[in-house]
Amino acid sequence: MERIGFLLSITFLLVLQYSSVGTVGVAETNITTDQSALLALKSHITSYPHNILFNWSTTTSVCNWVGVTCGARHLRVASLNLSYMGLTGTIPPHLGNLSFLVELLFINNSFHGTLPKELAYLRRLKLISFRYNNFMGSIPLWFGSFPKLQSIDLRGNQFSGSIPAIIFNLSALQVINLSNNHQEVYQEK
Repeated sequence: MERIGFLLSITFLLVLQYSSVGTVGVAETNITTDQSALLALKSHITSYPHNILFNWSTTTSVCNWVGVTCGARHLRVASLNLSYMGLTGTIPPHLGNLSFLVELLFINNSFHGTLPKELAYLRRLKLISFRYNNFMGSIPLWFGSFPKLQSIDLRGNQFSGSIPAIIFNLSALQVINLSNNHQEVYQEK
C-alpha cells in the first residue's frame, strides 16, 4: 500500500513539473509572437528619425520598447503608441498577431498604403487612431468586427469611397472621426 502511495506521489510531482514547464513555454511563445510582429513592423518602417526605435531588438524585453506597453496580467503587448515620431512606412499583416492589443495609435506620422486585413484579428481593440497619415483605399468592412471598439479616428488620410454602414452598428463605439478624407456619406435607402 505504501508503494502505491509513493508511486502516485511521484507521478503527481512529475505531472506538476511538466505542466509548469509547458505553461512557461506557452508564455514565451506568446511574447515571442508579439516580438516578431513588432520586428516585422520595424522592418516596414523606412524612416525613423533620431533612431527612435533603437531598443526594438531581440536583446531588449518587448515590454521595454519605445511606444510599447504590456498588460500587467498577461505580460503581452496591450498598447502600441507610435504617435508623433515622424515615422514613414507601411503596416505589415503581422500586426494582426498582437492578440492582446487594446490601443493602436499611429497619430501624425507618414504611414501609407492600405490597412492589412489581418488587423481584423485584433478583437480586443478599444481605441484605434491612424489620424494624420497617408493611408489610402477604402475603409475596410472589417472595422465593423471589433466588439469592444470605443473610438475610431482616421481623420486626415486619403481614404476614399463610401463609409461602411457596419461601423455605426458597433455597440461600444462612442467616438468616430473620419473627417478630411475623400469618403462619400452613407445614406440608408
